[in-house]
Amino acid sequence: MDSRPVVGLCANRQVRDEYIARHDADELARIADFKFLELDLPSSWDAPPTIKPAQLREVMDWLQGIDALVVCHGAPRITGELVRAPRLKFVGELEGDRFARRIDVEACAALGIRTVDTTQGSSYPVSEWALAMMLIGLRNAGALFRDLIAGKPVFSQDERKADHGYLRGELSGKTVGLIGCGHIGRRLLEFLRPFGVRVLVHDPYLPREVADIYGFALTRLETAISQSDVVVCLAPLTPKTRGMIGRKEIALLRPGTVFVNVSRGAIVDSAALVERLRLGDIVASLDVFDPEPIPVDSPIRTMRNVFLTPHIAGVTAASRTRFFSLMVEELRRFFAGHETLYDLSPSTLANRRGEPAGR
Repeated sequence: MDSRPVVGLCANRQVRDEYIARHDADELARIADFKFLELDLPSSWDAPPTIKPAQLREVMDWLQGIDALVVCHGAPRITGELVRAPRLKFVGELEGDRFARRIDVEACAALGIRTVDTTQGSSYPVSEWALAMMLIGLRNAGALFRDLIAGKPVFSQDERKADHGYLRGELSGKTVGLIGCGHIGRRLLEFLRPFGVRVLVHDPYLPREVADIYGFALTRLETAISQSDVVVCLAPLTPKTRGMIGRKEIALLRPGTVFVNVSRGAIVDSAALVERLRLGDIVASLDVFDPEPIPVDSPIRTMRNVFLTPHIAGVTAASRTRFFSLMVEELRRFFAGHETLYDLSPSTLANRRGEPAGR
């Protein structure tokens, strides 16, 4: 660009105050000027935000001097009408919009405007917690913890030999099945390398080249579930994945399998999972469940072969500011003439909408 670019953030005040760390603001100041437009339109997972005509005019006027727009909670949907701003060449979503509700990606593409998404800022801690949940499940540590805090003897020497953790407790050398392999899955693969595991992945949106790079087998859902010692659900919740792991799939879990879910509870048929867990032949480590919060009378709360956390995998102080850190890196690449890394592509949108994957 011939002149110093201007980056605009359109969001509510909480995003401005809590998502931008001082060092990231300083980094952005080295490459661009910064402007903030405060709006607090309601956000929804299911529908784009609505905006009043006066607010729309305000946004349109403000965009006249913006080269790169960043949106988050509180912002309007960035439609074809808005992206015709004369200087606008970049639109990025920070967080909380995995379904591109706030960006008309097709309208941006038609005008040559780059669209990116750094929602995966929360994927970093989720991948760490997925590994932890795998290890906890393999030791059936939830049952041991229940006994300890209840003041019960954990087990005798003879009982130890029948304990799941004694029989199945090591991750090294196991087969791990990943249901979904986006940002979370690929970070988890790095964490799994030292354990020497065999990895099976089911993800219809994943380029085959990724399997070659990471050295895993791309396979069918049924195969990933039935041939793994640990099955980890990492898929996004879309119209296609809702209820994807149902009674038939749960029945494919081999006795002794650990089932981990750190994505969304509604991907799994909760009743079928509870029914299988009642048999006592598998262990589950669940950060998510359907419904949430888990009803106080739900049997999942008291099962000895279940370890539960209250949907906390991606919620850390570091992840709150990471969204903007990643966006600043994308802006640096874009203004330097390099390719951005986190583009909203046709494949990304197909995944989020539950549409057939293109190859």
